[in-house]
Amino acid sequence: MLFSDILGQEHIKSHLTQSTNSGRIPHAQLFVGAEGSGTLPMAIAYAQYILCSNTNGENNTGNEACNLKFKNFSHPDLHFVFPVAPNKEVKSKPVSANFLKQWREFITENPYGSLFDWYKKIDIANKQGQIGVDEAEETVKALSLKAYEGGYKVMIIWMADKMNIATANKLLKLLEEPPQKTVFILITEDEDDILQTIHSRCQVLHFGGLSEQAIADALVSRENADAAAALKIAHQAQGNYNKALHLLYKKENDYPFEEWFVQWVRAAFRAKGNAAAILDLISWSEQIAGIGREAQKQFLDFCINMFRQALLLNYQAKELVYMEPTVDKFKLENFAPFVNGNNINDIFKELADASYHIERNGNAKIILTDLSIKLTRLIHKK
Repeated sequence: MLFSDILGQEHIKSHLTQSTNSGRIPHAQLFVGAEGSGTLPMAIAYAQYILCSNTNGENNTGNEACNLKFKNFSHPDLHFVFPVAPNKEVKSKPVSANFLKQWREFITENPYGSLFDWYKKIDIANKQGQIGVDEAEETVKALSLKAYEGGYKVMIIWMADKMNIATANKLLKLLEEPPQKTVFILITEDEDDILQTIHSRCQVLHFGGLSEQAIADALVSRENADAAAALKIAHQAQGNYNKALHLLYKKENDYPFEEWFVQWVRAAFRAKGNAAAILDLISWSEQIAGIGREAQKQFLDFCINMFRQALLLNYQAKELVYMEPTVDKFKLENFAPFVNGNNINDIFKELADASYHIERNGNAKIILTDLSIKLTRLIHKK
């Protein structure tokens, strides 16, 4: 994967190429960026630039053999670590090496893919993946060997915030005293979730969201999308190329998030002074509790975005509204007056708290029922 394949982020490309050309390659870097901003493809392109000595030009024929190994991400000095969990094939102690075939397929199909896309790829969408201590031991072993081609070794740790504390502590020594010519590239969407001792040993690069024009141009040139449709999708994608691809191909998360949201807020409206409607909220909570924790977190993020869009519409910031609900008889314009400055902070706090407790294996049915009852009060707050 070449830098020329990466959408936007020109200032980061320039920084990485110039520092490599001048021989200044930090041993540990942390790429921070939201989903779809290009952190993973940038890390792979950077690894290829280093390992293939592409300083004289990425398409230099002298590097052709090395560049060819990156076509299917099989260069022997390129290593990957990513979140995993047991599935039907790997029953216990899963590590990244068990899933390399699926991983190469995943980044070939869409290097901008999300963590949830990856979980679906390896059939663990109902579980929470992690980078466990067994992974740390495998990493130590892999990096203790000499580079196959005598140069650098590059270790890309995708979603490094999924490392548990035991794993992070085990890798800390490697980051403090890395083997010679070893480069670590850690990737995260949430910088605050990285252990501080790890964070302090990395040079941090922040990725902004992609511009609408960059996304629209890519949809037209790479996906043969209609120009007008591409611009509309780029606006809805909000800097996330992965979301743009999902919108273009009408890929859903296998769950009717929009229907669930509408069902939820309608029940919350009816529940004021109507004890029978509480049963609808409890039934709704049981339904959402039946899906996996990662899907529950995705849904709560969707709810946050819906409330944010309603707030923007209520305050006449129509140019920032990109969601277009399709549920029958539900209009964002009619819902917007109930989301305002008096209740939005509390709504956001309750949704964030619910996501936090679900991630930490709280009882989803209790968490969602509590959230639903609180919403009945907040949504009627004048």
